[in-house]
Amino acid sequence: MGRIVLFNMITLDGFFEGTNQELDWHQVDDEFNEFAADQLDSADFLLFGRRTYQLMEGFWPTKTVLQIYPGIASRMNRMAKIVCSRTMVEVYWQNTILIKQDVAQELTKLKFLPTQKKDILVFGSAELAAFLGEHGLIDEYRIMVNPVVLGNGTPLFRGVKTKLNFSLVNSRTFTSGKVLLNYVPVREGVK
Repeated sequence: MGRIVLFNMITLDGFFEGTNQELDWHQVDDEFNEFAADQLDSADFLLFGRRTYQLMEGFWPTKTVLQIYPGIASRMNRMAKIVCSRTMVEVYWQNTILIKQDVAQELTKLKFLPTQKKDILVFGSAELAAFLGEHGLIDEYRIMVNPVVLGNGTPLFRGVKTKLNFSLVNSRTFTSGKVLLNYVPVREGVK
């Protein structure tokens, strides 16, 4: 069985992107790139909502990014990807599957495929993350807190309508001051 794992970098004030979707506050260094490569190697699929998918599709395959981040870019481009969108008609990034309806049902089937052994990673995609969280489909939340305050932006859990409880299972401090927090959901009635 595969696990759906959400990874997002957030600011100290809880935003995962600025007011204009900017991510220029991300601190990316060798230690982070090593973590990112290991995380990608632990997964079979990348899972996105429409907006995040379109941003990633326009970034990772570019010649400049392939030169600056060759290891991460090659992984991102060759991995299998899923985008969940009711409005998209076609996808152009290599190895991408489009799910237009029954998202919870389709992802549950994917998690339980006998061949699904590695993680399914969700990056960005706040609305999709809220949906998946409320449907109990996220198995682990990896939240990397970046030591910066934006004052305004898009909150990571925008759109969550119900209370979600978590248990901290691991943490790691990076030399840059970023802190990775690993949480698992606490499901009522499950010990």
